Amino acid sequence: MSKKYKFLDNEKPYFVTFTVVNWIDLFTRNIYKDIFLDTVRYCQQNKDLDVFAWVIMTNHVHMIVGSRGNPLSNIMRDLKRHTSEKLHIALEANKRESRREWMLWLMMRAGSKMGLKFQLWQPESHPMELSSPFIANQKLHYLHQNPVKAGFVSKEEEWTYSSAGDYHGRKGLLEVILI
Repeated sequence: MSKKYKFLDNEKPYFVTFTVVNWIDLFTRNIYKDIFLDTVRYCQQNKDLDVFAWVIMTNHVHMIVGSRGNPLSNIMRDLKRHTSEKLHIALEANKRESRREWMLWLMMRAGSKMGLKFQLWQPESHPMELSSPFIANQKLHYLHQNPVKAGFVSKEEEWTYSSAGDYHGRKGLLEVILI
């Protein structure tokens, strides 16, 4: 793996992306987004995760994160593993999910290619160190504009599953440290 995609300096914030395998639109249902957020809250409270910005789209999540001590690589590994387990259980249990069998089939197929039973996330999160205020603001803008560019909302602060509201004076769904 190249140096470009590693957490090299635990003191700096990083831009990360988690993508669902095969770009499956898993996060069209709030129940799945809420499971992801519950895990982030747990990591904030118990694993030293700092969240500066975030957005959940239909098939991926962008975040700007940091750490108060634990290595970010460990926090991100645990977050991805736990959300994968919880979302797998939720998908299995949700008999009313119209796309359930199709999504599970794709995720099991993706897992089998890697010698696993199930794969929810694409393997990489491609961490990008935010080494300057310019780069941090550029990624913050990009992240918050995702729902606008996708045509879901006309203003970034209208997207509930994002920290954009926090940056516009409204309390959001996660504790956020403003950049």
